[in-house]
Amino acid sequence: MKNIKLIRVTKDYTQVKVQMDTGISQSMLSKYESGDALPTVDNLMILAKYYNTSLDFLMDLTDEKKPYPRKQNS
Repeated sequence: MKNIKLIRVTKDYTQVKVQMDTGISQSMLSKYESGDALPTVDNLMILAKYYNTSLDFLMDLTDEKKPYPRKQNS
């Protein structure tokens, strides 16, 4: 999960800041970043919206940080 840590460090955020802003515990963020735990789908969605990126980027499936276009409400 190198991209979960990469995007946080790039934005100069601490794990505590991300915890306070997202509600995901600092200990879980640490486990995600070290690869000791896989994020839940809910937490991936929270982090993707928070960092304005895609789930694929967070899961190291792409190097493209730009998110997919959001679904239009009809």
